[in-house]
Amino acid sequence: MKILVVGGGGREHATIKSLTGEGREIFCAPGNGGIGALATNVPIKATDIEGMVDFCKKENIDLCVVSPDDPLVLGMVDAMEEAGIRAFGPKKDAAIIEGSKAFAKDLMKKYGIPTAAYEIFTESAKAIEYVEKMNKFPVVIKASGLALGKGVIIAENLEEAKSAIHEMIDNGMFGASSSKIVVEEFLTGTEVSVLAFTDGKCIKPLTSAKDHKRALDGDKGLNTGGMGVIAPNPVYTKEVEERAVREIMIPTMEAMNKEGRTFKGVLYFGLIITEEGPKVIEYNCRFGDPEAQVCLSLLKTDLLSVMNAIIDEKLADVEIETKDGACVCVMMVSGGYPGSYEKNKLIEGLDENGQCEDFYVFHSGTTMKDGKYYTNGGRVLGLTYIGEDLQSAQDHVYKNIDKISFEKSFYRKDIGGKRDGI
Repeated sequence: MKILVVGGGGREHATIKSLTGEGREIFCAPGNGGIGALATNVPIKATDIEGMVDFCKKENIDLCVVSPDDPLVLGMVDAMEEAGIRAFGPKKDAAIIEGSKAFAKDLMKKYGIPTAAYEIFTESAKAIEYVEKMNKFPVVIKASGLALGKGVIIAENLEEAKSAIHEMIDNGMFGASSSKIVVEEFLTGTEVSVLAFTDGKCIKPLTSAKDHKRALDGDKGLNTGGMGVIAPNPVYTKEVEERAVREIMIPTMEAMNKEGRTFKGVLYFGLIITEEGPKVIEYNCRFGDPEAQVCLSLLKTDLLSVMNAIIDEKLADVEIETKDGACVCVMMVSGGYPGSYEKNKLIEGLDENGQCEDFYVFHSGTTMKDGKYYTNGGRVLGLTYIGEDLQSAQDHVYKNIDKISFEKSFYRKDIGGKRDGI
């Protein structure tokens, strides 16, 4: 069986690792240095829909897994299906749940799905007037479109809010993605990431996770695409999960059906557990990154069987089993990230397959030259380990993390919580 995975980051590396099996030939476009040890990298840009379709036809690909948000929002799954190619992921009309935060917020309001109070703006003056009337800080300001996980600013006061609004709407901080913004109340609580499989008929969540978005220890610094993640999330108890499934997940699936936008694929729920119960911060239309690295590492069920069941709308027939223990992933990133950073730094401590005996290394931003691995992005490596519990997994990663290094690399030292002596 021939499988093409679209994308080239840690999420795709984790997906490919879970898809490997006897009789399966895997390609990845564009892939990265570490992915090359498991799959054949193909130099096609992830958003090149025509190029991907042509490659699938030429290579007689049996399944195309469209992984990143951009090609999903652009309609790559639609194009694949129109060409007679079996594809995994939501169609364009369903992927809008991530492609437009304005759409997602309006969907939640319409169907009574718990979320923060908000308003949508395309004019900075009206947005500032709304913030002034709110007179409650912090306040959350989001670019409505895709922004690589960085399109959210938490303003601590009116001046910061005004600056963020002007930068987004008037100065195009995130290009067309911030021409429309969402201004919403700041919710207090603990955040939880939940990835869920759905075929539009039923929804089955994976292990919960906790992402660490801020660049620096103690949740300080700028927002990033994710500095590390743990699974399961300790605050996501069975009681909270049952309430989230009942009040958020099933209603979201049903809302998309009622809107004529049936969602088939992986639906990511960014939740916050407040005193009033779980509420939605955001949706994603695909595996989160780096959540995929821990959640798929803990998945016992064959991922290919799950994907096929979703495509065929037979997910109810598949049992989602997970491994015991807890998983920790710490991201090693380039100096300067999430701002400007240098590439092409030699990575020390990896074997010929881009791995280390002390944990599994998911490659997010690497390239391979002459048998050696070099940095090729802001987030470079996800160092991942499954332990008996969170503490043992965390201790193991941090005990061995310095066996891998590259010039100007850094990482958070508190993924999973502050440790003794740190």
